[in-house]
Amino acid sequence: MELSVFVGLIALLASGVPQQSVIDRADIFALPYLNENLYLMMAMSGIFGTLRLIGAIGLWRNRLWGLALSAINCAVTMTLMLFMLPAGVLDGILSGTALVLMLGGWLGARSIVDVDLAEDRGELG
Repeated sequence: MELSVFVGLIALLASGVPQQSVIDRADIFALPYLNENLYLMMAMSGIFGTLRLIGAIGLWRNRLWGLALSAINCAVTMTLMLFMLPAGVLDGILSGTALVLMLGGWLGARSIVDVDLAEDRGELG
């Protein structure tokens, strides 16, 4: 999703569209600072998109670093979504879903405490 915004930035810059004309026609973010620096935000989305792609390749190849990178990306995105309203709502939904799926795949049906061991040690009941 972020890489498509970066491709849009390349198209806007190649067409010679000034940032101010985009800001005048569309109010994208709730915070004025983010709207004023729209092209920089679009460039940073390329960094986020590249990191997501690298993490996805790591997950695809069953590498733990891919899981860690993807989990960090999801956590950062869910933190930043508060500042990038209204577009951040969709980012938060997608990142939250991806985080739940990744953790579910990694941890599976493991329990927090092994009940049989806890009963043997007298910790339960």
